[in-house]
Order: sequence, then structure tokens, then C-alpha cells
Amino acid sequence: MPSDLEKAMESLIMVFHRYACREGNSSTLSRRELHELMENELSNFLKSQRDPRIVDKIMKDLDTNRDGEVSFEEFVSLVVGLSIACEQCYQTHLKKTGARK
Repeated sequence: MPSDLEKAMESLIMVFHRYACREGNSSTLSRRELHELMENELSNFLKSQRDPRIVDKIMKDLDTNRDGEVSFEEFVSLVVGLSIACEQCYQTHLKKTGARK
């Protein structure tokens, strides 16, 4: 039986490929595919952004090899960055509430 972490990794891979296969190269995300993924899977994050061009900026930051697409390896850096930010918010919440770890 897979662990929680193994399930999370599988979910991350499955979500990426669910969107990557919609057009063009099935192993990368186009700008449109990335936008759809973020609208559906990271909607709360998008709603909290004030910049209407946030997806374009994220695409530019993620596309480290500048090929106009986002590979799984490039995509993972977005997930890592958001996870770190969420963990920092969690730690701040713990400090404010005096909760123990």
C-alpha cells in the first residue's frame, strides 16, 4: 500500500500529464495548458494574485531552457516554491496560535 507521500507524488505526476497531453508535446505544458492547470488545480493561488499576467510571468520563470514549454522538471519547481510558501504560512500560524508541533 502506497504511503501518503507516494500518493502525493503520484498525484503530482498524474495532474501534470492530464494537462500536458491536451495539445502538442505530451511531455510538456504549453502556456495554455499551464494556464488551464493553474485555473483548475491552483485556483485559490490565482485568485489571490493581483497581476492579470501572473501566468505569463510564471511561465517565463519556469521555462528555464527557454523552449516555450514547461517540462515536468520545470513544473516541479513551481510546486516546490508554493509548498515552501505554504509551510512558512503554517509555521507563522503555529507561532500565532501557540500550537505545538
